[in-house]
Amino acid sequence: MEIHTPGRLRLPASTLTIGALDGVHRGHQALLLKTKERAAELGVPFVVYTFDPPPKVFFQKGTLITTLEEKLNRLEMLGVDHVIVGKFNEAFMQKTVSDFIDELKFLDPVEIWEGPNFQFGKDRKGTIEDLKGHFKVGVLKPLKCEHGELISSTRIRMLLQQGNYSLAKNLLGDIRYISFLEGKNYAV
Repeated sequence: MEIHTPGRLRLPASTLTIGALDGVHRGHQALLLKTKERAAELGVPFVVYTFDPPPKVFFQKGTLITTLEEKLNRLEMLGVDHVIVGKFNEAFMQKTVSDFIDELKFLDPVEIWEGPNFQFGKDRKGTIEDLKGHFKVGVLKPLKCEHGELISSTRIRMLLQQGNYSLAKNLLGDIRYISFLEGKNYAV
């Protein structure tokens, strides 16, 4: 897996997903595996664009679920080819929707996969519809746990604060298991 800073990676084609991915939880894993599946079917690199720190942690001073190193490790275990890590700070927040789309064009995404509530760019003004104006975009339904509740980083943070480590761990999922199913042997 190769790690890049924004604007540095150039590809003739790719599949892409963009997100904070704090925790790389089971919901994120479903999105990542769908993007990876499409990359394999299309014969193009699998690219993830993520942020450090995650925007919610930056704005709300919330608890970080995984360090950048842990996140990158989990992404590598999921078979990501390239990761772009945007340093989320005051300067990054000024990136407009059109600037962000122009940057994505350097990756020439054949497909972009996102969740239904994806927003991007300055003041979160960019939407799925904005992406669809330039790229083919697939939208994956949010993943729910066995109890019918949405799996999210916010929920996992809340569970950790409440001391419900067992459920939080369940929602984070075990990437070693996914890797095993795909025939990879990762010692963690």
